[in-house]
Amino acid sequence: MFKKTAIYLLLTGAALSFLYPFYWMILASLTPEAQIGQLGVLPKTLTFDNYALMVSKIPIWRSLLNSTFVAGLATAGVLLFGAMTGYALAKLRFKGRELLFIVIIFTMTLPFQITLIPNYILMVKFQWVDTFAALVIPALNSAFAILLFRQAFKSIPDDLIHAARVDGCGELRIIFQILCPNIIPTIITVGIITFMNSWNDVLWPLIVIRDEQLMTMPQLVTLFAVGGRAEAQLGVKLAAAVLLALPIIAAYSVFQRYFIQSMASTGLKG
Repeated sequence: MFKKTAIYLLLTGAALSFLYPFYWMILASLTPEAQIGQLGVLPKTLTFDNYALMVSKIPIWRSLLNSTFVAGLATAGVLLFGAMTGYALAKLRFKGRELLFIVIIFTMTLPFQITLIPNYILMVKFQWVDTFAALVIPALNSAFAILLFRQAFKSIPDDLIHAARVDGCGELRIIFQILCPNIIPTIITVGIITFMNSWNDVLWPLIVIRDEQLMTMPQLVTLFAVGGRAEAQLGVKLAAAVLLALPIIAAYSVFQRYFIQSMASTGLKG
């Protein structure tokens, strides 16, 4: 009993240590600028002036729509191509399949900075700079998504696929109508991770997008915080940070059960 209580106390302390910074950020964003330095656990005065000032300084709602559009398309593309590639690597027999899988896994070890300049040169040659294509198309495939889909599909018996082929189903119908309904946790996990990575990306948008009307929310908030437009007002910067974090927190809160289930059940089967 003592051991169980100690474990719960330890976990509670760890949870509070993670939650308190975000709690303080929300509290500070609702506190007048002059009182942020004396902010304790509970606020003395609450105000939405920081949010109103932020909205008046930058097109935050336009950037929110841009981020939603870009992250949504990138997530849909990763789910589509990841499922098809994962299915081919898991269930189809073709020459070089294992070598192709090894190459895909190897790409996961390469840092993004290595491919940054070649990707930018391609964007310039395709004349995609200052367009959403530069944000969406390079993000349409993910080695991590392919790995998760491959492992999920390998756990499904081949008899199900053979029965579908006997009934006249094509490969795409097998993937999206027969197999995908059986791996919902994996789909949600890939979707959340992809959406989160696309939503939080700052470096790549800073390189390929210069038009303020096309900027994503993280990009605009970063420029707002470090570019001088926030005028060194901490409360306004924190208000922008809160708005930036809320969509990810909401998505994870809704789908966390599937996320944890997929992480717990996905194994690396040969």
